[in-house]
Amino acid sequence: MGGMFLEKDFEFIDHTADVGIVAYGGSISQAFSNAARALFSLITELDSVKEVLYRDIELTASDEENLLVEWLNELIYLFDTEYIVFKRFDVSVLNNSRLRARSYGEKVDSSRHQLKTGVKAATYHMLGVSKGNGYRVQVIFDI
Repeated sequence: MGGMFLEKDFEFIDHTADVGIVAYGGSISQAFSNAARALFSLITELDSVKEVLYRDIELTASDEENLLVEWLNELIYLFDTEYIVFKRFDVSVLNNSRLRARSYGEKVDSSRHQLKTGVKAATYHMLGVSKGNGYRVQVIFDI
């Protein structure tokens, strides 16, 4: 009869959505800081965020690429668990295995912060840290 497909009108298919960013800096610290700004620009309008608290982050990883993913995922974790939106990032130590930074921002205030994109994680897909005339970092986020 061939009517096998007519049992339901429609169905949903899970589709992995992502968004990529490229950030630049004269130093690798600046590029990592700008990548974090890009992340929070996806989440909300940075102009609406005040610098009323900070969190210190210290990480180690096997190389700069892994450090970039760990850094951004740590910020996403703080957003997810403490509801903090960050806007300024003071990266004091950054070499190919270690990062130390202080991130400034505030708790989410729904009356002032319009949340735009829910970012789940930074991924290793198409990840890149390169040095040319300055530094360029690229990362894809799961959203």
